[in-house]
Amino acid sequence: MSRYLFTPYRLGGLDLANRMVMAPMTRARTDQPGNVPNALMAEYYAQRAGAGLIVTEATQISAGAQGYSFTPGVHTPEQIAGWRGVTDAVHAAGGRIFLQLWHVGRVSHPVFHGGGQPVAPSAIQPRDTQVWVADEDGVGRMLDCPTPRALSVAEIADIVADFRQAARNAIDAGFDGVEIHGANGYLIDQFLRSTSNQRTDQYSGSTDNRLRFLREVVEAVTAEIGAERTGLRLAPYITFKDMADPGIIDTILAAADWLSGRIGYLHLSEADWTDAPQVPDTFRIALRQRFPGTLIVAGRYDVLRAEAILETGWADLVAFGRPFVANPDLPARLRHGWPLAELDPATLFGGGATGYTSYPNAPETHP
Repeated sequence: MSRYLFTPYRLGGLDLANRMVMAPMTRARTDQPGNVPNALMAEYYAQRAGAGLIVTEATQISAGAQGYSFTPGVHTPEQIAGWRGVTDAVHAAGGRIFLQLWHVGRVSHPVFHGGGQPVAPSAIQPRDTQVWVADEDGVGRMLDCPTPRALSVAEIADIVADFRQAARNAIDAGFDGVEIHGANGYLIDQFLRSTSNQRTDQYSGSTDNRLRFLREVVEAVTAEIGAERTGLRLAPYITFKDMADPGIIDTILAAADWLSGRIGYLHLSEADWTDAPQVPDTFRIALRQRFPGTLIVAGRYDVLRAEAILETGWADLVAFGRPFVANPDLPARLRHGWPLAELDPATLFGGGATGYTSYPNAPETHP
């Protein structure tokens, strides 16, 4: 019997029905042109409203923030209206939902920038890194990321302002809050790591300088919508997208110390492949000491692992990713021990209802 996972939790001003979070997952189902959220997306998220909290797929804060085809934005009136349909559907189903805000930085391609270069802290090409780009017929292919262009200080300020406006747009669209994407090799993560950030100004060098962009974004977003409605995702042990940096752990712990009391939650993205590096207990203890607020963990968790980490107090909520794709009723399945359906990897990115809203609930939920 579960002691923690299916118990209610108070997150800021929100009452969550359980401690299960639907993790953000790119699905690339927007209407074109314009990367507009649609009724199919509303159905998809509403199907999964049994999660205590849903965090949406990553959503670009501006046209220049995009790095993959068909990913949604939250910077045009049409996109905001489309997201309103999603939040209305989730709330009608009893769910809670945050919008994940991102800027991909160098993890992009000129096709998204009118033929120009993607932008980044420094002009360093990410090795062995590709993005998903769809042709006019909707068929996608993986393309290598080129060398980006280094941002000017003025451009950095503009991006901070874009995060602020995107957060306001999300609240106007009916979201309960936002999660800032600071993980997995995207722009904020690029500023945090010396291997991708070799600037010669106040945004590089010491740990304090490399934290500056993160601090500016968090301060802008929380000033606009409040700390309780702001979360942040970080990924200290994920090194793909050419992000290995021996100093990142100390940087993340310094960030956690500064973030304490400034945001509603911190979301730890752990690697989710079979031979991935394990997060050591020493780091979890150090993180909890520096950030006593709400901690979410995500990465290959099942009920037993979720219960164990909740019991230790090293996390307050547990996020599930791929299992939510094929199991819209995942909380019910895990609570009752019902079998889990397997996802079809071929339908993860792009397409229509097949492999998106077509996965059924468990037969046991239909007496």
